[in-house]
Amino acid sequence: MTFLHVEPVTFEHHREPLGIGERAPRLSWITQTDIPGWLQRAYEIELDDGDRTGLIESADSVLVAWPGEPLQSRQRRAARVRVHGHDGSASDWSSWSWVETGLLDPADWQASAAAPPRDLLADPDGPALLLRCTFTLRGPIAQARLYVSAHGTYEIELNGRVVGDDVLAPGWSSYHHRLRYRTHDVTALLADGGNAIGATLADGWYRGRVGFRGGRSAIYGDRTALIAQLEITYADGTTDTIVTDGAWRCSMGPVTAASLYDGEKHDARLLPAGWSEADFDDHAWLPADALPHDPALLVAPTGPPVRRTETLRPVEVLTGPSGETVLDFGQNIAGRLRIRVQGPAGHTVTLRHAEVLENGALSLRPLRHAAALDEYTLRGDDEPETFEPRFTTHGFRYAQIDDWPGELNPDHVLAIVCHTDMRPISEFNCSNPLLNRLHDNVRWSMRGNYVDLPTDCPQRDERLGWTGDIQVFAPTAAFLYDCAGPLASWLADLSAEQSEHGTVPVFVPWISLETASDAVPAAAWGDAAVVVPWTIYQRTGDLDLLRAQYGSMSSWVNHIAHLAGETLLWDTGFQYGDWLDPTAPPGNPFEAQTDTGLVATAYLAYSAGIVAETAGLLGHADDAARYRHLADQVRGAFDTAYATHDGKVTSDSQTAYALALRFGLLQGTQRRVRAGERLTQLVRENGHRIGTGFVGTPLICDALTDVGAIDDAYRLLLQTECPSWLYPVTMGATTIWERWDSLLPDGSVNPGEMTSFNHYALGAVADWMHRTVAGLAPAAPGYRRLLVRPRPGGGLTHACASLATPYGRAEVSWTRDGEQLALVVVVPPNTTAAVHLPSDPDNAIEADAGRHVFRCVLGQAAG
Repeated sequence: MTFLHVEPVTFEHHREPLGIGERAPRLSWITQTDIPGWLQRAYEIELDDGDRTGLIESADSVLVAWPGEPLQSRQRRAARVRVHGHDGSASDWSSWSWVETGLLDPADWQASAAAPPRDLLADPDGPALLLRCTFTLRGPIAQARLYVSAHGTYEIELNGRVVGDDVLAPGWSSYHHRLRYRTHDVTALLADGGNAIGATLADGWYRGRVGFRGGRSAIYGDRTALIAQLEITYADGTTDTIVTDGAWRCSMGPVTAASLYDGEKHDARLLPAGWSEADFDDHAWLPADALPHDPALLVAPTGPPVRRTETLRPVEVLTGPSGETVLDFGQNIAGRLRIRVQGPAGHTVTLRHAEVLENGALSLRPLRHAAALDEYTLRGDDEPETFEPRFTTHGFRYAQIDDWPGELNPDHVLAIVCHTDMRPISEFNCSNPLLNRLHDNVRWSMRGNYVDLPTDCPQRDERLGWTGDIQVFAPTAAFLYDCAGPLASWLADLSAEQSEHGTVPVFVPWISLETASDAVPAAAWGDAAVVVPWTIYQRTGDLDLLRAQYGSMSSWVNHIAHLAGETLLWDTGFQYGDWLDPTAPPGNPFEAQTDTGLVATAYLAYSAGIVAETAGLLGHADDAARYRHLADQVRGAFDTAYATHDGKVTSDSQTAYALALRFGLLQGTQRRVRAGERLTQLVRENGHRIGTGFVGTPLICDALTDVGAIDDAYRLLLQTECPSWLYPVTMGATTIWERWDSLLPDGSVNPGEMTSFNHYALGAVADWMHRTVAGLAPAAPGYRRLLVRPRPGGGLTHACASLATPYGRAEVSWTRDGEQLALVVVVPPNTTAAVHLPSDPDNAIEADAGRHVFRCVLGQAAG
């Protein structure tokens, strides 16, 4: 008995389609069936208003055009689908899926920005202030929606209950260009008669200190404010709207200081009991100032918010050299602590955070100007009190607990993991435990470095959206998590900053700092404008994202082509180059082996080629031809300037050859062969220790594989001596380090200023592990066709990877017994696969949807 079932449709990249910003959201669906080789021939879509598409002859099932009239603000619609196969099969209708728009037009916003009066304002990173208002319901209600954002970060309550589960809402975007709001269904939180809304408002990124070497404060404005609009629909169809305005009341609260970097101070004695409930007396509170704001900046989110995603208990209680109590949570995270404590009123408990220990004590120097310290002053209740800071996060594995009243029960201190609540979509496993731990470290580093936007580190005074880091890591990120929605939001910020500053800044959102006052172009960093949307397209098939970003992509290439000038060599101006090359001294991460002009010119050719392909996909034939010609010219210029007739590349470094080979920059087969031989020789001469920085690391294993040096790629991957990917694992790392030697072999911390223990960039090798070790990759955008090409090596006896593709679960698993190899491939319905057996890697076997088992003898095919 066969089955054919369609899962409920999804809308755009939303997991929670309430308050979306798209008027015509595209639909996707996944078909489940046990019919071998099933391919969709046609589909039908029905909307809850009765509209039907009829039978559409198409195999498309991912990001299919909205079939009805464009949605208006606040409109709620449902959709369902059924599918027909080429074999004559037909499914039942899927279950209904509901979607609801938010406020799509600036005119929909009636709310002012309710700002605490200046009398309550302190210096930035000062107290978090309380705001409240009351209102009365006129009768039974049908539904209620709260639309909310802020200049600052907020937590909002309704009748004493916290609304939603966001952390650090509304997150950080380029506030001058885009301010995200959230939509909450608060129907169940309203009460008959009197009601109250309360909000706690902190400085956050808007007014608080942001940036390195002291940073800056009040970057976006000198006053915080809440923007909230509660829309109530009664059972009789009438409506009421409650908005932030001058009728709101303000006061100080228990949070006496809140800093993203320094932490939070909370005095529980200062919390007014029942302050967010209707019967609270606020006559002594001050009125808020109703400030104007630009509602055109308010946009709905395209991805999930930051949330609490996991809770960790201490794995060990340690005693420091001065007798201090230190808890080890066994994992480096981004988040904060939650404590359960009882003691006398006015007693203060202090919580300090660090990623590593040095000589048994917290290593605080790598935090630079971030105190990473929380303080809780007890209320003195008869029952234990619970505290978790709300307006800060820290990067830490270890926490020092000072002045705990009485004996500390380690079960009363938990680590709360916080990051953008992206859906994990993949698994990887192999027979080497160190590689499995490396892969876990890569995943944890992505979690720690996606606190609302892709950052560089979660612990020190930085945490900026560095473009170079996500540019090299995007392929890995897109395999680990469903990150298209969050990255689309960040790319919109990138485009906005690029338009304002005339170039792609090195971090987004861009803030002017004393040491980086002007946005300047830098190769591999600014190329995120091109590479990141292209990567998302390759992994999701989202052509509309390329369409939305095409102006940004082409503008970047136009800009750097102008900088390269007639020579087409971008060899002038500031560059990061192959940042943090392992030969760079601790005090100067710029000093890499590879010429910065070589790196920049290589990226110009690479990005021009991507823009040419993008233009072709979007139907811009003239642009496609122009950028293709530019890419060819730059490749020729690179070949002339940086390569010799015998295939050697100037700088003679691992990164130089990896760039030249992977970006197709060398002319002639023989010269490419010689370049591959030289790269292999360099890797061997270096004892199979890594010799690349941020730029070369994502490319080196692929370059070796391409030139037939797969064994050398494995030896590089499996090296445990410093510098290597596995050296940190042998040193106890639970995340990817910023430097290959962030922790020195003697256990001391690298003296360099750039010494983070949670930086995902060097973890970009996980993409090669997915595609080459396990053998699972896209052969067509969105995995419409799979490329299955495992390359066993390194003594591994098995490896597997699975992925929730847009079409369903794909899986590749192989087991080796001597020279015998068994390969299991699961191809999702409505897709196909090209399978390359290790015994014959250059020839593909066609595989249709279903489960397939292949066997071969390494070196020859077998069945």
